[in-house]
Amino acid sequence: MTNFVGEHLTDEFLTRADYERAAQFIAAKTKHKPTIGLVLGSGLNLLADEIAHADVIPFRDIPGFPVPTVEGHSGALVIGGLSGKTVMALRGRVHYYEGHSMQRVTLPIRAMRALGIGTVIVTNAAGGVNEKFHAGEVMLLTDHINLVGMTGANPLRGPNDDSLGPRFPDMTHAYDPALCDLARAVARETGIALREGVYMMLAGPSFESPADVRFIRLIGADAVGMSTVAEVIVARHGGMRVLGLSLISNSLAHGHDKVSHEEVLAAGKRAVPQLAALIKGVLARMD
Repeated sequence: MTNFVGEHLTDEFLTRADYERAAQFIAAKTKHKPTIGLVLGSGLNLLADEIAHADVIPFRDIPGFPVPTVEGHSGALVIGGLSGKTVMALRGRVHYYEGHSMQRVTLPIRAMRALGIGTVIVTNAAGGVNEKFHAGEVMLLTDHINLVGMTGANPLRGPNDDSLGPRFPDMTHAYDPALCDLARAVARETGIALREGVYMMLAGPSFESPADVRFIRLIGADAVGMSTVAEVIVARHGGMRVLGLSLISNSLAHGHDKVSHEEVLAAGKRAVPQLAALIKGVLARMD
């Protein structure tokens, strides 16, 4: 018997034409020429409201774009000015667990690259696994563990187009060292207590069990979530510079109380000012 769902999730192979079709549609709907991309995760959409002279394009209007179904991810591009830079922000994202292939999930990153964007700042809400982390803190991603990709769901699976990137891209410096240093400097100057660590992506959508958390900590992760890593891999495949920031929305290391999506969104609202200040500070200081 053919497993249609399984085939859809693993065997949808998009092409340059798909990415360029989306990019051409976006370019025709805005007067701006963005150079920096922002991916705004759960509860972090308020930063998009600060983008000046914005053109807003719903995901549903863009050819091929997947549409989010999760609360806190409204699903629109917001293109305009922020801290002296022209940015394109994803107000929300689509997750693998919503039923899309990894190539569909990461199509917005490919569209950014096709538009000439060379740097992307990815954000997410994550559970704190490191025992020193607490809800409401911000973590700078210094590396990641691609557990979903290790089990076969890598966004680069399938035919490789050498014009988009190499067959075997290096992930040694997935998170740009210079951008990480810039984030550290901004955090010091603004008094933001910036944590640093390794982010692990799981498929979701169920939250982690206590045994999951013990395993995740044992293999070296400091925070865990259900997004970001696939986007970073695709960005690096295309030669983009990446800065990653996690909002620690809850602590999985202290008692492991029940976790809810509402808790994640509430923590996001409390910590958005810190994360927004950090991102705006980085943008203002970027070349």
